Amino acid sequence: MILRIDMTSDTPIYQQIRNQIVFAVAKGDLKPGDDLPTVRQLAQDIGVNPMTVNKAYALLKEEGVIIIDRRHGAQINAESKGGLVFTRDFDQRLKLLLAEARMRGASKREITTHILSLIDSIFQ
Repeated sequence: MILRIDMTSDTPIYQQIRNQIVFAVAKGDLKPGDDLPTVRQLAQDIGVNPMTVNKAYALLKEEGVIIIDRRHGAQINAESKGGLVFTRDFDQRLKLLLAEARMRGASKREITTHILSLIDSIFQ
């Protein structure tokens, strides 16, 4: 698994790791049951502190994206968490992004076109 970490980004490294794993699952690059590298191995591969990877894995576990087992390590969760897909938090984050785009002058049509393009990039 190749992750691209931007050490100069304002986004914390653990969040970048989490986000890239979520994108990989959404796009089908990582499938339910797939093994993830150990914390130490991934930390070594991308040149970060193991605690950073551990924090990302803990967040993914909390979100139900991965399961962690002492015998098998970290794996993509084969069982959906169920529950609501579009939570209040999801809606609030999306509304804020839409408001920021509108504030910067994007039209409804431009926003819609851009969002559809992003959706296509995930569902290809």
